[in-house]
Amino acid sequence: MLIIFGGLPGSGKTTISRALAKELGAFHLRVDTIEQNIRASGMLSAEVGPAGYMVGYGIAEDNLTLGKIVVADSVNPLKVTRDAWLSVAERSGVPAFEIEIVCSDRNEHRRRAETRASDVPGLRKPSWEEIVARDYEDWGQSPIVIDTAKQSVDQAVAELVSRLGAGVSNNGGTRPAQRLFD
Repeated sequence: MLIIFGGLPGSGKTTISRALAKELGAFHLRVDTIEQNIRASGMLSAEVGPAGYMVGYGIAEDNLTLGKIVVADSVNPLKVTRDAWLSVAERSGVPAFEIEIVCSDRNEHRRRAETRASDVPGLRKPSWEEIVARDYEDWGQSPIVIDTAKQSVDQAVAELVSRLGAGVSNNGGTRPAQRLFD
């Protein structure tokens, strides 16, 4: 299956998508890492644009056709990017689940955005002003919505495993109790 994450920077999507991938023994695909490595190659004459997503779609499809569960982690701000992920799942003949991560507590979201360190060498995290000004289209009614202001990482992962149902094979791993967001 393809598990498609999206949400504004600082909302908690990478923390949850990594924890879910670990719990499921899934392949974690992070578009930030792809984009930063494209930049680091020195081959760009302009901004990355859609290149990171395009590479991500290809890597996801390769892993899905191998029978892997893929957890795709990206801001995924536009309907066109979300539709492209759904097309990857369709071409691969696997179910897709869309998960939007939000943080309804604006002060907490801002605190996270302003205090988190980058874990991708060379990646500059967006400022709070850049986050709130970002073009981010409404998802409508289709995604599973996880509000990180209202639950811990462990609670979010448990909810997702439950909601994804029998389509996931639990790797038997255990999670530490009640981790909080970074």
